[in-house]
Amino acid sequence: MPKVIAITKKELAAYFKSPVAYIILVVTLVIFNFLFFMIIDQNREATLRDVFQAMEFIFLFIVPLLTMKVFAEEKNAGTMEFLMTTPTNNNVIVFGKYLGTLLFLSVLLLISVVYYGIIEFYAAPDWAATLSGFLGIWLEAALFLAIGMMTSSWTKSQVVAAITSYVILFFLYFSLTFVKYFTGSAETVIKYISTMTHSKNFFVGVITLTDLVYYLSGILFCLLLTRLSIETRLWR
Repeated sequence: MPKVIAITKKELAAYFKSPVAYIILVVTLVIFNFLFFMIIDQNREATLRDVFQAMEFIFLFIVPLLTMKVFAEEKNAGTMEFLMTTPTNNNVIVFGKYLGTLLFLSVLLLISVVYYGIIEFYAAPDWAATLSGFLGIWLEAALFLAIGMMTSSWTKSQVVAAITSYVILFFLYFSLTFVKYFTGSAETVIKYISTMTHSKNFFVGVITLTDLVYYLSGILFCLLLTRLSIETRLWR
């Protein structure tokens, strides 16, 4: 556990020392604020449902930028070889880096909690649905991060890592739009793998075991593939 904490702190510190991370943080918050006030002004509803949907879409673009360097940078700099030779379990390396990245993104989400305070001041929103929405967007962001880390472990190039991550994320996000062209088992599979299928339930205040399993199993699967990648070095 101490090693996990040490790697988590190192990864988190690397973000807060990077000007790029601050730029992403500030730009994202500005976009979130703009969308929040625009959506509330148009809908005139005491709910963050549409705000969560907008945040979900923005995460598609910013997560690959946050994760592309996690392993690719170390591979390119040659420090990955050194890290692999230390008496540190590969599970610890992957989990520590993942936690550091997740904590950074969680800071961003934590700041956005102020949106609930604003609508609470002017109206009486459903706090349970709002809490469910925040849980849903956090789980989805956590899944996106796991996918981004996985693609980063496949290459030395941060650009390639980001592009590969974009391809996977956009496929998962937009796959539901093609469901009308399929029937039977194919339709069921497409609906299940689409992130929109599961996130929309959280955004309206519905938490199901199926949705929780989708996110948690997806995160675990990506982290396992990441561990396999750095351990066997299938992609150099």
